[in-house]
Amino acid sequence: MRDKYFKVLGEQFDYFSNFYENSKSPIFNKFQNFPKYVRRQVISRFMALYEIFKLQLNIKGSIVDCGVHEGMSLMTFAQISAILEPYNYHREIIGFDTFDGFPKISKKDLKNQISKKGGFKTPYNSYEDLKKAIEVFDKNRFLNNKKKIYLVKGDAIKTIPMYLKNNKHLIISLLMIDFDIYEPCKVALDNFLPLMPKGSIVVFDEINNPHWPGETQAFFESKKIRHSKINCFEWEPNISYIVIK
Repeated sequence: MRDKYFKVLGEQFDYFSNFYENSKSPIFNKFQNFPKYVRRQVISRFMALYEIFKLQLNIKGSIVDCGVHEGMSLMTFAQISAILEPYNYHREIIGFDTFDGFPKISKKDLKNQISKKGGFKTPYNSYEDLKKAIEVFDKNRFLNNKKKIYLVKGDAIKTIPMYLKNNKHLIISLLMIDFDIYEPCKVALDNFLPLMPKGSIVVFDEINNPHWPGETQAFFESKKIRHSKINCFEWEPNISYIVIK
């Protein structure tokens, strides 16, 4: 069943990428008309992230994205922040990732063609690509003399405690858990949840997902949120969220 799922997903990606590459529309026009070229699931995800961002709009704190990969959620939150709260320079967007794939897989994770050491490693330098994307983003926002996006590169099991040691001011209004696998999800929840005030939002991308059981196990081991109401969207099956009470 898992192999069939990944096969169908790959076929969909091929279909849309071929259409994009073969379209005669100029590249600028493709950007301007991006819904024409992306899967509906991409639009659904963007809509869900937008709704989640609005839930924490009036909560003091920064946004922490655990599992940046190629930057979809990181840059979505940054762009929406630049639009809805252009003068809130205290709302930092902080992304954690190895940018080199999974460092290792624990016994609590289900091994498959992606869930393995080095899984999700991109065929290009996604870290440098994101740094360039941030430079471009900064040219198109207010108060761009204030740094908005921070990338924390490395194994989150080590980088999260170190980051908190060096940033004792941090309050978190939105925590995105998208590490997929058990150990970094566990470390993120243990370290970040104590920094989240009432009304802040914890987002999950893989709980109740048979392909990624580690994230669910990390959730159930968190005493602070394991009995919380888990909210979801009718149009986006993967993303769910909890409001801190």
